[in-house]
Amino acid sequence: MNLLIPAAGMGRRMGSERNKLLLTLLGKPLLAWTLLAAEVADEISWIGIIAQPADLPDFKAIMAELSLSKPVQLILGGDTRQESVYNGLQALPEAAERVLIHDGARCLATPQLLGRCAVALLNCPGLIAAVPVKDTIKIVDQTGLIQATPDRRQLWAAQTPQGFEVKLLKQCHERGRQSGWEVTDDAALFERCGLPVQIVEGEETNLKVTTPVDLAIAEFILRQRLEEL
Repeated sequence: MNLLIPAAGMGRRMGSERNKLLLTLLGKPLLAWTLLAAEVADEISWIGIIAQPADLPDFKAIMAELSLSKPVQLILGGDTRQESVYNGLQALPEAAERVLIHDGARCLATPQLLGRCAVALLNCPGLIAAVPVKDTIKIVDQTGLIQATPDRRQLWAAQTPQGFEVKLLKQCHERGRQSGWEVTDDAALFERCGLPVQIVEGEETNLKVTTPVDLAIAEFILRQRLEEL
């Protein structure tokens, strides 16, 4: 299975002027933890990291220090996540039929989750990891008034990995470019094109590190994991 890691963003909400994936968690950059999980996942055979030019030297240094056994390719990103994934799809190995896309900021995803998504993707055209929503969700208008309370039994919080048949996802991205669609994840492109997206049970600990609070929580989770080994 091929794995694309969008890693071309900045850390503005983290209060950083550099790529947040270069911030450290227990002595290793966030990106390193994502790569280590991919290295351990037996189902992953190729890794592509989508990056901005300024981050290439740092990412190359991380890769060299980890001495990964799997092939890793650096791919130039775009101005948005959507553009970056588009670039990543063009750089996939020629024989690639399916791809997992996993945000580098979700550095606590386990090898088991990556493997579970890879296996599930063999039997469906598209999927996302997700967890059931625990909180009651309110739909609110621009004035701050509640308009509706959806049934949370039908609500899931989207995570990554997200996985797709490469041919179909490329078609969705091309249609999105032609139509001027702006989406925050690839599943939304699939949905707009009328294609089915399956849910795969995610992990509660698979949080996206976006703020300093997230980084502190990630450190707590990771320490617990390491103590259990």
